Amino acid sequence: MLVLVINSGSSSLKFQLLNMETEEVISKGVVERIGSRQKAEITLQAKGLKVKEEQEIPNHRVAVARVVDGLLTGDLSVLNSLEEIGVVGHRVVQGGTTFDHAICLDKDVISKIRQYSSIAPLHNPPALAGIVACQAHMPGIPQVAVFDTAFHHTMSQEHYMYAIDYEDYKKYGVRRYGAHGTSHKFVAGELAKAMGKDIRDLKLITCHLGNGASITAIEGGKVVTTSMGFTPLEGLMMGTRSGDIDAAAVLYLMDNKNMDTVQTDDYLNKQCGLLGVSGISNDFRDIEAAMDEGNKRAQLAYDMFVLKVREYIGRYVALMNGIDGIVFTAGIGENDDRVRKSICENLDYLGIEIDEEKNAGCRERRELTKDGARVRTFVIPTNEELAIARETVESLIKYPCDCLSKDDVQEDDF
Repeated sequence: MLVLVINSGSSSLKFQLLNMETEEVISKGVVERIGSRQKAEITLQAKGLKVKEEQEIPNHRVAVARVVDGLLTGDLSVLNSLEEIGVVGHRVVQGGTTFDHAICLDKDVISKIRQYSSIAPLHNPPALAGIVACQAHMPGIPQVAVFDTAFHHTMSQEHYMYAIDYEDYKKYGVRRYGAHGTSHKFVAGELAKAMGKDIRDLKLITCHLGNGASITAIEGGKVVTTSMGFTPLEGLMMGTRSGDIDAAAVLYLMDNKNMDTVQTDDYLNKQCGLLGVSGISNDFRDIEAAMDEGNKRAQLAYDMFVLKVREYIGRYVALMNGIDGIVFTAGIGENDDRVRKSICENLDYLGIEIDEEKNAGCRERRELTKDGARVRTFVIPTNEELAIARETVESLIKYPCDCLSKDDVQEDDF
């Protein structure tokens, strides 16, 4: 079966077409700067070729049209007909308390995704735009939503609750939902395979460290807890997100900087983290270059990030009363040996020790465990598109569905 994976952002649309018999990527690409005054940047890859171009892309419907055109025509075409695509899988960030697994899209599911947009205003509306666009251009093909929050549904109430008035929790749904669940689930499964163990017998910590970063504790294949909370803002210090911060400090900043809620949301999500502390960049490569030149604020940002990751690892080991394996993934986790080394220093009392030679320069799947260490440590590249494709196929088999109709979607969804 061919599966088209769509990942819609507010101004971008990424796609991959996969043959699920071999899990081979047949075609992939990205449309960036959708709706911008500038022309959109389009990158398409297939048949060992890569093409870049610019074109006006005012909305996601036009972006999907360009993707479809690239799949069917030109030097990079890989399909004779859209009917060759068995299903479209969409990444949807927020599934609330409703969705604990991938599910075929229908009117009711779309209504719930729209409802949860109030919790994920930066993520769910673009996902809806991608869904509507695919329905317009591929009306005869089933569509499936794969939720970032679904994997975290196994958290027990004491782990997902905040200490707010219980009636407000029930009325407004303010609780920990987590994010990056598709990535955490994928690398946890790959880690168990690499260890040669059944995931149901393991206590694992998965570290998804990128511009957005989160850590998850997994016991017996189920999430115990995760660092991101009601939104992806909570938890670790990130590229531009503050991570954990005293709520009273937020109110104080609002008063003193004369910020409303929209401005405060932008401040905490886009002006803080590595960028805010360093004053240089949200990119670790820039941070480390500045550190090496003696920049103290860059060093401070680096140290704060490392300490927060180490803090969460220690906390999660305590929660699970032990750990068997830990995995680093995503942009920083996969590529920055310096950060991995810094994080794992002083964790030997927990049994976490990495071999410096194995870690040095590692940019690929590899075990880093130092000889004799109790906990096995790995670098495993995440593959969210493959994970989405797998869950899409599994959902279609378990929960067969009809194709979306025009009545299932609304024009204002894009």
